[in-house]
Amino acid sequence: MGVNFDLNDLQAFRAVVELGSFRKAAESVNISQPALSRRIEKLEDALGVRLFERTTRSVTLTTVGRVFAPSAEQLLDDLDVALLGIRDVSSSRLGHVTIACVPSVAYYFLPNVVASFHRRYPRIRVKLLDSSANEVLSSVISGEADFGVSFIGSQEAEVDFKVLLQERFVAACRRDHPLAQKKRVTWNELYEHEYVSVDKTSGNRLLLDQALSAVAPRAPSVCETRHVTTLLGLIEAGLGVAAVPSMAMPGRDHPVLTSVPLVDPVVKRRVGIVTRRGRALTPAAQQFHRTIIELKRGDDSSPPAKSAGTAAS
Repeated sequence: MGVNFDLNDLQAFRAVVELGSFRKAAESVNISQPALSRRIEKLEDALGVRLFERTTRSVTLTTVGRVFAPSAEQLLDDLDVALLGIRDVSSSRLGHVTIACVPSVAYYFLPNVVASFHRRYPRIRVKLLDSSANEVLSSVISGEADFGVSFIGSQEAEVDFKVLLQERFVAACRRDHPLAQKKRVTWNELYEHEYVSVDKTSGNRLLLDQALSAVAPRAPSVCETRHVTTLLGLIEAGLGVAAVPSMAMPGRDHPVLTSVPLVDPVVKRRVGIVTRRGRALTPAAQQFHRTIIELKRGDDSSPPAKSAGTAAS
């Protein structure tokens, strides 16, 4: 006797598992909630087991459901692999990809990647985990994320770190700030002004503390934050200046913010793609990975910016 369920039923099951809600799952696969419930019931009837425990407040997997979930995921991934060999299926491919990324990369660089990816694969759902560098590593190692984009990981035994680019730290300031008129700024010059910084939980703070052991600020920072993106908001509000990775800066046409290269010393960080060692990427993650590489190559081939006061990545 054949098993009477189809691909749509498996996709409905995966959506409920990921989102923990029949309503949210129905929205994600673009059907009504009653229609999604019927797909789940059809799958349960075909398997002869209950996959979910439902109450008015929550949806949880049964013991059998927890065992079945990885198999369902593998079935869908295997189908995606098969579709890779068929031409002109990009507009109809299904799947999902989860990327962990440090906020300084997620804010300005990654949105272009997601937009390009969505145009090519509109039915593949993307989930971004914008987290600290240490949390990015943990997400990749635990399997919560398919891969990560970060600046630490090259020394970790459990992951592979493939360098994507190398970027320098720049002085971020308002366009009406005195530093904005300079072609370059030393760290000592930066610290002559009121400045804001990231706190000691930040991977960027650790990197800067190691690189600037010979540079001593004259006064403590006006304010500390956990993420670089918050620093930029404070600078835009006129709270001072800050040292940030060049990739964290908005485009050169930003009406308020600009940046100047920092020297004496030049401090750089390597941004790379972090994957768990020994674990193959899913087809959807492979395509997202490829999109990042393609867009990075496109940026490399673009002519450098000529306007003064804006640092190149």
